[in-house]
Amino acid sequence: MKAEIWSEITCPWCGLGSHRLDKAVERFEHRDEVELIHRSLPLSDRLPVGGGLSVRQGLKQIHGLADDKLEAAPRRIEGLAAREGLAPYNVLENQVGNTRWAHEFLAYASTQGKNREAWDRIFRAYFGEARSVFTVEALLDLADELGLDRDEARRVLDDGRFRQQVQDEARQAQRLGATGAPFLVIDGRYAVPGAQDTDTLLRTLRQAWDATHPPLVRIPLADAEGVCGPDGCAAPAPRPAGA
Repeated sequence: MKAEIWSEITCPWCGLGSHRLDKAVERFEHRDEVELIHRSLPLSDRLPVGGGLSVRQGLKQIHGLADDKLEAAPRRIEGLAAREGLAPYNVLENQVGNTRWAHEFLAYASTQGKNREAWDRIFRAYFGEARSVFTVEALLDLADELGLDRDEARRVLDDGRFRQQVQDEARQAQRLGATGAPFLVIDGRYAVPGAQDTDTLLRTLRQAWDATHPPLVRIPLADAEGVCGPDGCAAPAPRPAGA
């Protein structure tokens, strides 16, 4: 089973949604059969490259929220995250910026076999530690922590080697029906928009599994001959002539 989740790094619902999906997979009876893949859905083109804008400023300037509206939604997400084991989870008191480099870095890390590890680490760095993920140097520090080659990571970011891949992943999500992030697709058939709760995600995993792994139907027979038991196998006794 393949579960693909498209996210924006600085989207608080994406960090929470990734955590919930991890929990659902942990509880799933066939967890060892799940291939979980993170994909990019950048939503920060209007933000400055390099960061430096506070979430409060961003909510005011980009989304036009008044001061009395700034706190409610971010604080609600922080509260939900805390109740689900993510604490600290910095939303309101954080920085925002253009995540283009960060998505290219994640695409590179994925080619090195670290897709899930890199996404988990960048979410933890941003929301858990309130670290910048917007500059090349900040991303190279993450490369060190992930055991990636720092010099190669720099070259990848300098030459934009994975820029097209990031754009292709975003377009793929849109073709599949995504209007925002997070956006989950299971086996190319089941689309789940938004950060659904863990129980809902678990039910969806089970539904998708059952659709492709129907249970074996046992047909009862009146006379089950030639069946091996715990003591070995014996040929069925011959039937009398004419029986």
